[in-house]
Amino acid sequence: MMTGKALARLDGDMLIYGCGTMAGAMLSRWLECGLKPDLVTAIRKSGAPAAGNVTTLSDSKGLTAPSLLILGVKPQGFPDVAADVSRLAGPHTLVISIMAGVSLEDLRLALPDAGQIVRAMPNMPVANGRGIVALISERDQATLSKQLNKLMAPLGLVEWISTEASFNLVTALTGCGPAFIYRIVGAMAGAAVRLGLDPDAADRMARAMVAGAALTMLDSDETPAAMAAAVASPGGMTQAGLDVLDSDGRLAALMADTLRAARERGRELAASARMD
Repeated sequence: MMTGKALARLDGDMLIYGCGTMAGAMLSRWLECGLKPDLVTAIRKSGAPAAGNVTTLSDSKGLTAPSLLILGVKPQGFPDVAADVSRLAGPHTLVISIMAGVSLEDLRLALPDAGQIVRAMPNMPVANGRGIVALISERDQATLSKQLNKLMAPLGLVEWISTEASFNLVTALTGCGPAFIYRIVGAMAGAAVRLGLDPDAADRMARAMVAGAALTMLDSDETPAAMAAAVASPGGMTQAGLDVLDSDGRLAALMADTLRAARERGRELAASARMD
């Protein structure tokens, strides 16, 4: 995974239609890595300035089709702006949608004149170059893959997904996953507080523990299961805790239910974004 700075290369201009939290995180990282602000225009309904010194507008009046159009509106709000987006998605425009759940087929129906359409699912750690960007395109094009790999590389791990059927599950794992990890870390710190640890100390140590464990895992070729087994000693404290997590498959079942719920919500969002 790339964590250092890399030059963010862009051929032509970029329009970010709906520059909210996620699109803003991507933009901030690209600017930090050398993307020229004068190549970027952001549309935010509020008109509030986007990251850096990029031009920020409250609507698309007067704009023409860009080379790259990043679609970052909320999925359920897409039908309200689809006609306007379609006007901007010309035959030479590459459209990258980061809308959860909205399929390539539905995007193509809404944007019939767009040159090429790609779905991307980034997660919030892209802001510091430690994120994941899952990608899938309408057609397998080597040139497109090379272009997008260069653009997305400063954000973190770039992973191309072979089938769109699994994209909602990928979103649940990578896009929603950071929130699940944060909740687990909070639960561990909270449990330590309930058992007698100082709240501030519990919070600091839980954060540092997870950060250290994550970095160690990234540097290792071992599976997570093997790494957990290496920490545990037979009959020791760690094994006693693992026995609780593993009892009746409770942790595995909880994670499956969590990802399933997120995946199903993705399908619901896709239905709400579908054009009638």
